[in-house]
Amino acid sequence: MATDTIAAISTPLGEGGIGIVRMSGPRAVEIAKGIFQPMGGAPWPGESHRLTYGRIVDETGHVLDEVLVSFMQAPHSYTTEDIVEINCHGGMVVMQQILDLLLQRGARLAEPGEFTRRAFMNGRIDLVQAEAVIDLIRAKSDAAAKAASHQLQGYLSRELREIWQRLVDILAHMEASLDFPEDDIEELPREEIAGTVAECMSKVEDLIRRSHQGRILREGVYTVIAGPPNVGKSSLLNALLQDDRAIVSPYAGTTRDVIEELVNIEGLVLRIADTAGIRATEDVVEQLGVDRSKAAFAAAELVLCVLDGSVPLGEDGLELVKSLPGRSHVVIINKMDLPQRLDRSMVGSYTDRVVEISALTGEGLDRLREQIRREVLGDVRIDAGSEATVMRLRHRRHLEECLERLRDAQKTLEQGLPIDFVTIDVRAAGEAIGRITGENVAEDVIQQVFEEFCVGK
Repeated sequence: MATDTIAAISTPLGEGGIGIVRMSGPRAVEIAKGIFQPMGGAPWPGESHRLTYGRIVDETGHVLDEVLVSFMQAPHSYTTEDIVEINCHGGMVVMQQILDLLLQRGARLAEPGEFTRRAFMNGRIDLVQAEAVIDLIRAKSDAAAKAASHQLQGYLSRELREIWQRLVDILAHMEASLDFPEDDIEELPREEIAGTVAECMSKVEDLIRRSHQGRILREGVYTVIAGPPNVGKSSLLNALLQDDRAIVSPYAGTTRDVIEELVNIEGLVLRIADTAGIRATEDVVEQLGVDRSKAAFAAAELVLCVLDGSVPLGEDGLELVKSLPGRSHVVIINKMDLPQRLDRSMVGSYTDRVVEISALTGEGLDRLREQIRREVLGDVRIDAGSEATVMRLRHRRHLEECLERLRDAQKTLEQGLPIDFVTIDVRAAGEAIGRITGENVAEDVIQQVFEEFCVGK
């Protein structure tokens, strides 16, 4: 498989000013020469990492497009193999025609993520950096993109390798003293081993703490706007989006289904759902919307409970407020631009996370955004900074596995058990780190990672 030459369209489907057809492998130059005619008599491929102007022609000599072709010579390329990239006009027909020519001449259509997988298999990047590629592509905020970029540059990999190296060093010394007693290899003092284990535990615990922020950066926070009918839930969504996404009317029951959108609040991405008003109803269609609202409410990580400040708190609203303690939430008293009739003390007896706004005029929206940030992050500010950020659940699980085995090693040392018992736990902790970076990871995990990618990356 690694000896195949692969090809794919690397730019998104649809029309665009420029499209890129990419090819990687030992026959990339040979295959490209069969369809590319450089203009002006310039030799091709010539010098690596240079663009050459020319034309793509089919087997009949028909010119398909005027292009710029780049050649990146192994091992100084994304995959560490010879790469040819054809920069053509970004129409689907012409890009597909060029790709078909490459496939006819011996290239194979690349699988999803195969270019990045070759970069990983050839040792240019580790598995953490490979995952950062797709996270960078899918980033939904500046902070998420910055964190993914840092991970691609190796910030997290370096911290993990430092932990792994400390564990390997003490493991090698312990095993050498056990396996070759006749060589009089001096045993490491238990205090030194314990110190190294404690230091590694501290670093792993710090990475696990950061994983909460990383997950929020990567996935966002599933947020539900809930409340009785006609309190302004859809108006709130539109105000946060600064767009008329949801239908707004003065009639209760306008929203019949769950509408989901992404809202970026200073780097904090909310996967926000506007739901149908929750109330008892005889309308079959409205009841379906209410049922979906209740399901979304149950699954929400953050609830934005909207009430109408211009009317007294009804039974439906009171029941909703009563259900909020113990959950991450903000109560939003809307329509403060109208005369107020809602008794704040009734709400205050159940929660102090209350913000008054007018979705119509925008008053109070800045206070609401800040309250949402505090509710989700506490005193933590989203800032990728220069620290490594753990952005994936897979990473967190292996870090937790590593921490558990280090704690076992610590207990073994404290109990005064033989050193060979300690080596078992230290080795397992190191293997957990290796499963993150890809040094010792199962093939099915690698396959699962690269299945997330699009064809052409």
